[in-house]
Amino acid sequence: MMKNICIVTGARPNFVKVAPIIRAIHRASDEGADVACQLVYAGSEKDSTLEPTLFDDLQMPHPDFYLGVDCASLNELTGRVMGEFEQYLNAHPTDVVIVVDDLASTMAVAIVTKKRGIRLAHLVAGTRSFDITMPKEINRLVIDGLSDLLFTAGVSSNSNATREGAEMHKIYMVGNILMDSLRLSHGRLRRPSVLDKLGLDASGYVVFTLNRRALLADKDNLRQMLEAVVATGLPVVAPLRDESAKVVKSLRLTAPQFHVVSPLPYLEFGWLTAHAKAIITDSGNVAEEATFNGVPCITLNSYTEHIETVKQGSNVLVGEDAARLSDALAVLQRGEWKKCSLPDRWDGRTAERIVQTLLAM
Repeated sequence: MMKNICIVTGARPNFVKVAPIIRAIHRASDEGADVACQLVYAGSEKDSTLEPTLFDDLQMPHPDFYLGVDCASLNELTGRVMGEFEQYLNAHPTDVVIVVDDLASTMAVAIVTKKRGIRLAHLVAGTRSFDITMPKEINRLVIDGLSDLLFTAGVSSNSNATREGAEMHKIYMVGNILMDSLRLSHGRLRRPSVLDKLGLDASGYVVFTLNRRALLADKDNLRQMLEAVVATGLPVVAPLRDESAKVVKSLRLTAPQFHVVSPLPYLEFGWLTAHAKAIITDSGNVAEEATFNGVPCITLNSYTEHIETVKQGSNVLVGEDAARLSDALAVLQRGEWKKCSLPDRWDGRTAERIVQTLLAM
């Protein structure tokens, strides 16, 4: 009997994580397994965050179905996604729904799935900030609590899930799915032309990314942090989107070596970070990729979803503290950055493990 798998994404970073699973399902089907999948996106086809090259860069198909939900209010978004996904399930026979990460749309899909009695799998389960005031932390708790299959990236995520009462037979430590995409893309990465325009060489620049609302809201503190960065004298390349670019530019830093540039396609951003001297970011995904590439990474946050990036990897947490950021940069410039290694099962075979688990059900 055919097993129909629905994979739901809610934002651009989700596609990087599901692309390897779609390829693994197609491979299993080609080898004779009775399995098929559909890719559903909560947003619309006209979503400006999905650059035209994204799906080609990831070697994956475009979504089969768009829910078309786009609104600023998280509560409104949750309700609308629930309604649209209910209609999707009415029209498409589905045996398993895979949801990714911790978005409001992810939680909405999880609730509808369980109300319909359909098996639910959570990719990147067990991640926690332990800050219940964060909307994403609430989403994580709800999604993990509802899920029949918890696909985790490492031991710490397993521990979080079991501590909260998840049954052991539901938890599968499959590894970090981002590594699958990185390994596949490694030989296809493209040097961004912006480096030539800026006259920068590999390993001679720092990459800076910024997205968290808390950092953007406190402009005085953000200015202090950026001043700590430019005080190093190192060239900085900052591919920033919309609001982040607007806020940083409004600070009018007198630092010609700090370059705010347009967002880059997946393969170009991958090249930029893989060849950087260091990365300063508030993104967990970027920090995980830095660990894979062995590039020093400073995270502007007091926690990380994957503590493996700190314990074994190249990542250091400095919170939102300009002094701690300055100290970390001093260590970098002295050439004393810690040694790092890849955590267990961050080997590029996560999608294989996931599909094997789904087919064995």
